[in-house]
This record gives sequence, C-alpha cells and structure tokens, in this order.
Amino acid sequence: TYVLRKAFRGLSLSPTEAAKRAGLPEKDVLALSRGQFSAETARKLAPTLGLDANAVSAHDTYEPAPVTLDAITRLKLPFGDDHVNAWLVSHGHTHLLFDTGDDTHSCAEHLTDLEMHPTVTFITHSHPDHVAGLPSLRGKKYGCEIRGTDPISAGDALAIGELTVQAIDLSGHDTAALGYLVEGLEKPIFVVGDAVFAGSIGGCDPSVYHDAIRRIKTAMEPLSAETIILPGHGPATTVGEERVSNPFFTWD
Repeated sequence: TYVLRKAFRGLSLSPTEAAKRAGLPEKDVLALSRGQFSAETARKLAPTLGLDANAVSAHDTYEPAPVTLDAITRLKLPFGDDHVNAWLVSHGHTHLLFDTGDDTHSCAEHLTDLEMHPTVTFITHSHPDHVAGLPSLRGKKYGCEIRGTDPISAGDALAIGELTVQAIDLSGHDTAALGYLVEGLEKPIFVVGDAVFAGSIGGCDPSVYHDAIRRIKTAMEPLSAETIILPGHGPATTVGEERVSNPFFTWD
C-alpha cells in the first residue's frame, strides 16, 4: 500500500483513474490499494504506474536478506510509534554518523551506551526526524564535525581516516537531499536517507517524482550489487536486492 500510494501521488493519479487507464475493475484497484493483495491485479496495474511488474507482483512477500558487516551499527531511534535510523560506520578510530534522530537526546544516549564518539556527522536531509539530535552532538561531550546539505555538496569527496565519503545528489523526497557513498571497507556502503527504502522510495510530489527516480537510478547504476544500502527507515538492503525487488526501478 505504501508503494501504491507513493506511485499514485507521484503521478497525480487516483486509484479510480489508474483503474480506467489500466482497463481494470475499479473495485480491484481500490482493494489492492487498501491492502487486499492480488499478484494478478498488481502485475496488470504496474505499467500504468510505471512500476516493475515482476517486483510489484511479488512485493507482498519481499524482505531483504539480512545485511551484516561489523563496521555498521544501526541506531534504531524513536519516531512517534515507529522508528527512524541513524547509522554509525566505523573503521579503527574513525566513526562516521549518518543522521541524528527525531528528538534531542536519543541519538547521543545511544552513542554513550556504545562508548563511541563520532568523528564526523553527516546529514542526509533536513526533515526533523533526521536532524533533531544535532544540538546534543554539537555540545562539549562530542563536538564532532557536522556535514550536511550546506557544508558539503553533491560531487564532493572527503578522505576521513582510511575511508572516503562521496556526496551524491538524491533530492526529491526533500528539496535538498544527499546520499553518501562510503568506500574503504570490505564492501561499499551507500547511505541514502529517505530517498530509498527496502522495496520502496521516499514519497515525492509530482513536480519532482520522475527526477527523483532518475537521480536514484543514476546513483545506483555504477555500484556493485554487493553495495550495502542504509536507509532512513526500515532494514538495510543491497543494490543487488533493490535492482530486482524494488518496484520503482525498471532497468534496461
């Protein structure tokens, strides 16, 4: 239902209009949009919504394989009744923090429990659930360097310890959003904020929807299948998984 709602929104289509364009009974599309899954209806609706038919027809059972890498620590922070991710990527004495959660203190408290002090904090985008923890990290205890959508621009690359971090434009879900490609570990890591989720993307207004998908695909195309994707919500995944199982990406 999240996938369908994001496609309807991005295309400025109602379920009723989508059903007409696809030549499907309105009741079937409405049922699908309300969570009554039908692989047949999903497959037939996919072309009208610009979604990959194979991925969307199997989406009800999609769950990415568990991703494990000692260098990655997931900070699962409170966000209303749900959660939001901050990610810590470590190599030796270098600790890179990506995003800071939805409240002032939870991220800092997690870091204290882990006994880790971030070397640099990177911000993917400015939505409150990703930046609210910044004040605590700017205090005396941490005092880490902060890199966000202003101090670092798409295309910039930084060497931090033995790691390199390249900023990549993922604007769409937010007006200015960056992904960060981290290299120098056993596998490349792509921190994507809310641009990409396992099996989905961040919601986008119609004016930016197609550009957002294009930016994501442009960023992912040169990456190896084993590249680990760290999203702002939900589980980690890989480029290889999303090329096959994310309905928003159709590959030539």
